Amino acid sequence: MALTDGIAANLAGGTHHAFADHAEGFCVLNDVAVTIRLLQQQRQIGRALIIDLDVHQGNGTAAALSAGSGAFTFSMHGARNYPFDKESSSLDAPLEDGLTDDDYLSELEHYLPSVFDRARADIVFYLAGVALAAGDRYGRLALTRDGLHRRDRTVLQAVREHGPAAVLLMSGGYASTPEETADLHAIVHREAHTLFSTSTTEHVQAGYSGSKYIGRPTHVGELASRGGLSP
Repeated sequence: MALTDGIAANLAGGTHHAFADHAEGFCVLNDVAVTIRLLQQQRQIGRALIIDLDVHQGNGTAAALSAGSGAFTFSMHGARNYPFDKESSSLDAPLEDGLTDDDYLSELEHYLPSVFDRARADIVFYLAGVALAAGDRYGRLALTRDGLHRRDRTVLQAVREHGPAAVLLMSGGYASTPEETADLHAIVHREAHTLFSTSTTEHVQAGYSGSKYIGRPTHVGELASRGGLSP
């Protein structure tokens, strides 16, 4: 859907701890790595970018999509959090415990421009984990709900500016109740709905000549009505 509509979303996925030969960290199959490899084999994309903002490093994805894979992996995660033996992403941004909104956003805004420039991607997989919210059982960071909105808005605005297709995935989150966890996960969908449904004539330009993505108008309100995005 992302390659035809410009943006797609799933209220699951982002199983970034799974390796090629074993499961890890609640993750059995690395959906992002498998999808990227399949799209490349089908010549629907050339290069992919993974923006992994879950508080836990995407170690399985980093291992699966190492140098020469046609993928750029960016992981911004807790330095002292799981996994304790980390892999090397294309770019890792380790964070200290207890980081709050402004400091987190400053770090993100520092890295994002170079991430897009270096990746030169046809498609972005955004893992919008919410375990970095204050009070999360396994997060050890301290972002507010407003901070999560600002984070997702920053990433999605950068996607619009640089033009690749985008896939939004859930990744981790362990709030005090399932209802709160689900509501926090919905933030990225609300931000996408606001940003991408402002006009039915918005286009996302693909940079890969072999792609089947042709940059048709993106209307996230239409995607929401089909179940792809939830406002």
